[in-house]
Amino acid sequence: MKTPSKLLIILALSTPLLVAQSETPVSPPKPNAHMQAVLDKLTSLGGMPIETLSAEDARKQPTPADAVMALLKDQKKDAPEKVGEVDDITIELSSGNIKGRVYKPEGEGPFPVILYIHGGGWVIADLDTYDSTPRALANAAHAVVISTHYRQAPEHKFPAAHEDAYGAYQWVLKNGHRWGGNTKKVAVVGESAGGNMAAAVCIMAQAEGVQMPVYQVLVYPVADTKMDTPSYIENAKAKPLNAAMMKWFADMTFANKEDASDPKIALLQAKTLKGLPSTTIITAQIDPLRSEGQMLAEKLKADGVSVHYKNYDGVTHEFFGMGAVVDEAKEAVALAAADLKAAFAK
Repeated sequence: MKTPSKLLIILALSTPLLVAQSETPVSPPKPNAHMQAVLDKLTSLGGMPIETLSAEDARKQPTPADAVMALLKDQKKDAPEKVGEVDDITIELSSGNIKGRVYKPEGEGPFPVILYIHGGGWVIADLDTYDSTPRALANAAHAVVISTHYRQAPEHKFPAAHEDAYGAYQWVLKNGHRWGGNTKKVAVVGESAGGNMAAAVCIMAQAEGVQMPVYQVLVYPVADTKMDTPSYIENAKAKPLNAAMMKWFADMTFANKEDASDPKIALLQAKTLKGLPSTTIITAQIDPLRSEGQMLAEKLKADGVSVHYKNYDGVTHEFFGMGAVVDEAKEAVALAAADLKAAFAK
């Protein structure tokens, strides 16, 4: 295993998580039966701990999405969820071309448009890993969903991914009509690191005077890099995301301590989030990121932003795209879609 970088040491030294673990062991909450079935299947696929691997090897490990697909195969159920049309595309940016995928619902447009930004700690995962959420949102919100990839760390350190996400948003404003989209009604949705970038897209658009998203949905977003919250302590060894993995992601992504505290990443450290779009924040009980998602909801409200916050018990990080096998995921997607449709109707 490689020698920890200076940033990783800084993060570890500034984190009371390690002390809290040794002094007061915390029993994490238990997943419900459906969630546990996914975790058991993921374990059976034989992946290695991400935090022990190189980025290249980490990208080859089985994912929660793989576990869901394996479960569906065992249950002889159809997958993935059908939508009207799926189109693999190239999003042309000044920094280079990135991959994208368009999900169009059944029916005639014009449709509202959602830019979807996937998770993976800025290091792992791709459009295929996060294929189920855009499908579910396209149907539930009756919107064109454009899913974007982005340059990943450690090959491309922060802020490369954020710049690509913002570039993809501007590209969608100019090109979303090609799939029957109404580009006056564009929302952003992101999961995990993607949730962080969805919020950053709004911040960057606001700063540059670009058309703002009409709504944002942030699903268990990364909102800080301090890693010292109650949920980090409670879920330090949770699956499929734990504290060691988050430190590994940070080590891969940030070149220095200043980058790790940039307000586009550390949203909770931003001076103000006033003027951002109305927001839905969804968190999972068994997730190191739960507390900062809740804290972000509170900060947004304090800064005058309308927020709908909902935490789901008995489920883990990554549950949102598991509607085929986890009931709470269906409920969460329905909640997000209802909020999006209300915003699109204005």
